[in-house]
Amino acid sequence: MPTHHLFPVRHHGPGSARALVDALDRLQPDVVLVEGPPEADGLVSLVADTRLVPPVALLVYAKGDPTLAARYPFATFSPEWQALRWAVGHDVPLRFMDLPVAFRFRDESGPPLRVGAEEGNPLHLLARAAGYGDPDQWWEHEVELRRDGSELFEAMMEVMTALRATEAGRFGIRVALPVDGPPAPADLWLARREAHMRKVIRNTLRAYQRAAVVCGAWHAPALLELRGVGADQQLLKGLRRAPVRATWIPWTHSRLSRSSGYGAGITCPGWYVEVWRGTDGLASRWLSRVAQLLREEGIGAATADVISAVRLAEALASLRDLPRPGLAELREAAGSVLGAGAPAMLELVRERLEVGGVIGTVPDDAPAVPLQQDVRAKQRRLRLKPSPEVRELDLDLRKDSQRARSRLLHQLSAIDVPWGRPRRHPGEDLGTFHERWTLLWDPELEVRLVEASVWGNTTEEAAAAALGSRAEQTAHLPELTRLLDQALLADLPPVVSVILALVARQAAVSADIAHLLEALPPLARVARYGDVRQTPVEQLRTVIDGLFERVVVGLPAACRSLADDAATAMAKRVTAVDEALGLLDRADLIDTWHPLLHRVVDTDDLPGILRGRACRILVERGWMEHDALVTHARLALSRAVPPAHAAAWLEGLVSGSGLLLLHLHGLWDALDHWLVGLDEAAFIASLPILRRAFSEFGPGERRAMGQRVRGLTAETPGQGGAPVVDPERAARVLPVLRQILVASRFPPDP
Repeated sequence: MPTHHLFPVRHHGPGSARALVDALDRLQPDVVLVEGPPEADGLVSLVADTRLVPPVALLVYAKGDPTLAARYPFATFSPEWQALRWAVGHDVPLRFMDLPVAFRFRDESGPPLRVGAEEGNPLHLLARAAGYGDPDQWWEHEVELRRDGSELFEAMMEVMTALRATEAGRFGIRVALPVDGPPAPADLWLARREAHMRKVIRNTLRAYQRAAVVCGAWHAPALLELRGVGADQQLLKGLRRAPVRATWIPWTHSRLSRSSGYGAGITCPGWYVEVWRGTDGLASRWLSRVAQLLREEGIGAATADVISAVRLAEALASLRDLPRPGLAELREAAGSVLGAGAPAMLELVRERLEVGGVIGTVPDDAPAVPLQQDVRAKQRRLRLKPSPEVRELDLDLRKDSQRARSRLLHQLSAIDVPWGRPRRHPGEDLGTFHERWTLLWDPELEVRLVEASVWGNTTEEAAAAALGSRAEQTAHLPELTRLLDQALLADLPPVVSVILALVARQAAVSADIAHLLEALPPLARVARYGDVRQTPVEQLRTVIDGLFERVVVGLPAACRSLADDAATAMAKRVTAVDEALGLLDRADLIDTWHPLLHRVVDTDDLPGILRGRACRILVERGWMEHDALVTHARLALSRAVPPAHAAAWLEGLVSGSGLLLLHLHGLWDALDHWLVGLDEAAFIASLPILRRAFSEFGPGERRAMGQRVRGLTAETPGQGGAPVVDPERAARVLPVLRQILVASRFPPDP
C-alpha cells in the first residue's frame, strides 16, 4: 500500500540533516518531496554539478516585475539541501511541494513573502521546560549535537502535534487541520500552503509506493492525515498564477544569519558548518580555529592555552549536565583563556568564525537573466572576483584595463547594484587620475541584478536606460547634474548628451541660488575629467558660464536672513563651488569669484558662519593678507558682536585644515581677547559652537593648538601666567620705591 514518511526538520541544522540522510539510506524511498517552490523543479539536476557550492539560494521572481521575488537559501548543513543531494546522488525523483510562489505574486491579498520563516516560536516552551532560557541553545544540545538521530523525527512529530493542538493560540497561530473546517482569514495562506502540500502528496502516492516528505516541523502534523480532499480543493479554488522564472544565486553565511533579518535564520552558520563535519573532537577543532584566527590578528595564542580552553569548556559542560560542550561553553572558554574576556576578541570570533564570510558559487551556465550573465563575464574578464570580504581597490584611470573596471563599478551603481563604494582620503587632491573603491559583494546584489534587468541586457544598456529615465522624471537641477556626473563616470556618451541638454534647459529657468550652487561642482568634474574618459563635453562650458554668472549676481541676496541650519548648508555649498573653480582652473571665473567673497566678508548683515567661511577661503587662496584677517577677526569677535554671532563666524573660519590657523598669530590674540571678555552666561552659550568648530581637527592639530593657547596664557599679564618684567624700567623705579618705603617706616619728627 502506498505510504509517505514524514521528516519534520528545522530549516537549517546539521543534526537534523545528518539524521535525515541516515533515515533516507534506511528507507530507500521511490520519490522525495521537499517543502520548496515547485517552479524550481527543473533546477534540481544542477545539484549534481560540483560548481554549485552552498551557501546558495533558489530565486523565484515574477517575469514581468522582478521586484517581486522569493528566496530559498540552502547551506551545506540544511536538511533540504541534503535531501536534494541524496535524491540526485541515488537517481531518485525529487519534487518541491510547497504552494507555488506564482500564486502569491498574483494575489495581492496574500501576506508579505517570508519564505522559510518560522511560524511563531513554540519551541521556547520546550526549552523553558528543560531549563533553558534560549530555545536555540536547547535545540543545539537536543538535536544538532546528538550522536543518535534514529528517533528524532518521531519525537519531533509527537511534540509538534501536541503544540499545534494546545499551544498554537499562544503564538497567534490558528491553523485548522484538514478535518477541522475552514481556517480564519488571517491564517488563509498558511492553510493554503498545507492544503497544496497534501494535494501533492496524494498525487505522488498514486505513482509511487514510498515517498519521503521533508517539511518544516510545524507543518508535519497537518501533512500526516491526507483526508479532507474537498476542503483542500475549496481552499485552493480560484488561485491564479503569475508568470515566474527561477534560478540559483550565490548566498553567504552572513545572509543566513538571523541578524541579517532572515526570518528562518540561525545565529551562527559558521559554527554549524563545523558541527556538520562531526561532533567527535568538536571542541578541540573549534578552539584551534579560534587560536589560529587570533594569531592571524597578531594576538598570542599558545597551544597550551588551547588545551586549557578545551578542558575548561568540557568542565563547564559537565557542571551544566550536558553531554558535550556547545557553542556557549566554547565561547566562554575562549574568552576566559585565549582572549582574557576582551569584548573585541569575542566580537572578532563571532564575525569571522561563528557567522563566517563564506560565499557560495553557481555554475556560469545556470539559468540567469542576460544582465547577470553580462556581469559575470565582465567580472571574469576584468579579474574582479566577487567576495563577501571587504576589499580595497585603487584604480589608475590612465590604464585601459583599470578604466574598464571603473566603468563597470559606476554602471552597476547607476542601476542600484552598489558592489563598490567610492572612498576619498581627507585632503586628497581632486586632480589625480586615481579612484579608490571599497568592494563588498552581497548576495542581495544578485537579486538587484534581476530587478535591474528591466533596463537592459548589458550593464551599458541598463545604466543608460536607468539614468535617462531618472533624468527625464526630475526637474531638480542638482539631481540632474548628479546624474550627469554619474553618466560621465559610467562612460555613457549618448546619455551624457541627453542629460546635458536637460541640464541646460533647467539651468536657464532655475531661480534658486542654492540649486545653482549645488549644480556647479558636478558640472566642474564633468568638464575637468571628460577628456580623461574620452567623453565629449565641449558644450558644457556655456552651461557653466551661465550658472556662474547667476550665482555671482544672486549670492549676497540669497545669503541674507538665513536660519542657522540653512546658513551652515549655504557655507558648505560655497566651499564646494570654490573647490570646483579650483578644479576648472579658469582665470576668468576665479577673477570674478574672489571679489564676490570679499563682498560676503564685508557685508555685516550676513550670517557669521558664511562670512567666516569666506574669510577662510580667501586666506587659503592667498587673496587676503594676514593683517586684514586679524582686522576682520577683531571686528567679528569684538564685545559689540553678540557671542552667538561671533562663535558662528569663528566656526566658519576654522573649518578645514588646522595647519593654516596655527601660523596666524593675530587670530589667536583676537580669539583669546574675545574669550576672556565673555561673561559666564555668554561663555556657556558659545561653548557648544566652539567645541563643534574644533572637533574636526586631528589629535596632532589639537595638541599644537593647545600649546599655542598655553603660550598665550603665559604671555598675557594678569591672566594666570607670570607677569612680564622690563628690567631697565624696574631699575629706574626701585630708588623711588626705596625712599617711599623708608619714609613710611621712619617718619620725620614733627
